[in-house]
Amino acid sequence: MPLLEGVRVVEFAHMVMGPSCGLALADLGAEVIKVEPLEGDNTRRLEHAGAGFFPVFNRNKKSFAVDLKHPEGRDLVLRLVARSDVLTENFRPGALDKLGFSYATLRERNPRLIYCSLKGFLRGPYEHRAALDEVTQMMGGLAYMTGLPDRPLRAGSSVIDILGGTFAALGIVAALRERDQSGRGKRVTSSLFETTALLVAQHMAQYELTGEAPPPMSVKRPAWGVYDIFETKDGQLFVGVVTDTQWEIFCREFGEPQLASDPRLKTNGMRVKERAWLIPRLAEILRRYTKTELAAKLEAIGLPFAPIAKPWDLLDDPHLKASGGLVPTRVRGKTIRVPALPLEFDGERLAKRADPPQIGEHGAQLLAELGCSPAEIARLVERRIVALSER
Repeated sequence: MPLLEGVRVVEFAHMVMGPSCGLALADLGAEVIKVEPLEGDNTRRLEHAGAGFFPVFNRNKKSFAVDLKHPEGRDLVLRLVARSDVLTENFRPGALDKLGFSYATLRERNPRLIYCSLKGFLRGPYEHRAALDEVTQMMGGLAYMTGLPDRPLRAGSSVIDILGGTFAALGIVAALRERDQSGRGKRVTSSLFETTALLVAQHMAQYELTGEAPPPMSVKRPAWGVYDIFETKDGQLFVGVVTDTQWEIFCREFGEPQLASDPRLKTNGMRVKERAWLIPRLAEILRRYTKTELAAKLEAIGLPFAPIAKPWDLLDDPHLKASGGLVPTRVRGKTIRVPALPLEFDGERLAKRADPPQIGEHGAQLLAELGCSPAEIARLVERRIVALSER
């Protein structure tokens, strides 16, 4: 049985942060109803760098396309929320309040409702600012740690949006657990800026503890003596040797007893200080192998390594393909593959129940549940209060 079966979520969300929260809940078995404008979520029409947003974050959801500016449309959604467990939203501060969907209003109608807002900032001086993933990466120090010293660079993914959405889902599950005891709902808020602060927390703590400002990752001295990309005969491979035991294994298996006995390299901390000559020396050793040969050897002796992949290389990754890590997804008339949630339960991956919905695909079903007759549904469609479509 899906873990969150029986939990109904009404999602007012677009782009990445809100939908990623809904994705986690939907994959875990919740019924997630995506409330959209009549023309559909704008994310559906994004191209280029945004083309993957809708297909990745909206599987296993239902679509209810309704005009929230029309009183009848608002009333329909209010009736739906009254029958639901969770509401999620990631619109600008106050946007839903103006439409009559504030937490205070909905709490009176449904005291058991978990109301989750996914925002740029938690309470404080910045809380009314608009924010984006890249905005908080810049102001939160992540872009500084990712780029060059004089050129901050955002991370190569919507990492803050996705993690912020994941924390929202975690908060919702915790609030549902508490509701089992108290019988009452709760407001949950997740944010981009505070998520960014958590991601750079290790660098903040390093500064507090040592008084040293860590340089960007592109130029910083690593915490490990051997933690680098090395050239092989036919390409590059990342190799890590992060413990003294692993160093002993490396030296033994690669036939370098003189490095194992060198007193300057006895501990990881000592190896870090000797990197200026040690890394070129190791580069000479590893350059004797092809990528395949070196990867096979490192895997056999249990040392960390990684090929240098591009995101699209993962579409043919043997591990993802064999483990059910790629989910066939039908969108825009084409079947593509997108990653599953990185979870197993009793050794099983979470199943896909449905592709991302068409605009208004589940409207007729939901309207019937709300007590609308076929004639009433036809009238709502004719007056453009709701939009329906079928797959």
